[in-house]
Amino acid sequence: MATGNLRHEAKKDDGPVDGATMARLMDELKLAFTTEFRTFAASLESRLDGIQLAVTDHTQRLASVEDGLNTWSGRMVELEARCTAQDEVIGKLKTKLTDVESRSRRSNIRILGLDESLHSDHPSVFFAEILVEIMGKDVLPEPPELDRCHRMLIPKPAPGSRPRAVIARLHRYRIKETIILEARKRRGKLTYKGKPILIFEDYCPEVVEQRVRYRDVMGPLYQRGFKPSLQFPARLVIRTKDGTRMHLPSPKDTEDFLKTRP
Repeated sequence: MATGNLRHEAKKDDGPVDGATMARLMDELKLAFTTEFRTFAASLESRLDGIQLAVTDHTQRLASVEDGLNTWSGRMVELEARCTAQDEVIGKLKTKLTDVESRSRRSNIRILGLDESLHSDHPSVFFAEILVEIMGKDVLPEPPELDRCHRMLIPKPAPGSRPRAVIARLHRYRIKETIILEARKRRGKLTYKGKPILIFEDYCPEVVEQRVRYRDVMGPLYQRGFKPSLQFPARLVIRTKDGTRMHLPSPKDTEDFLKTRP
């Protein structure tokens, strides 16, 4: 570097240096330092300019990202609100659909336990006569009029497996109610050709799912003499020994009630 050359030049002559030479050397040293500093300063300024450009670019990008995020955040809030509204609409539609399907099944009964070998080309007449044999002529003096009758629409089970339920639609609702009430009274006592038969209401899957939740508490309620009944769609009502009717809103409430009544 220039400063190093000047130092070397000053050391070559060990004799006394006059004032003019010293002034010249100082000027040269000053010029060398000034030139070197300016070069370094220019390089540093160039680097700083590059850094400033990069910072500016990143700042602009971050601002753009922030604007985008604000836009998407607003859209997400809007979509969440719309989804919540849609969920409410879907919930109401499901409730209405369940109600409509349940009403369409009001005159249906399900008969469980009839062997798969029992079939006919005229199932409405055939199973109407079987119903008379199951219930007895004191309950059904003549075969009830069935609008439709068929097995559950699932694959036929293998031999020895539980047979599919028979679904029958009675033409007269009052006769259907008579059959259901009698089947409840004689639950566990109905038979056909020596095999046990069960007869239930034909509920839609959503209602069945709600009613199944009470399965584990119904037995203890019967055992303790509370005479439980599940009203449509799944409203548990019990009658205490003093004749008081109580509504138990959920299976958990029923379990808590049983804990207080050992």
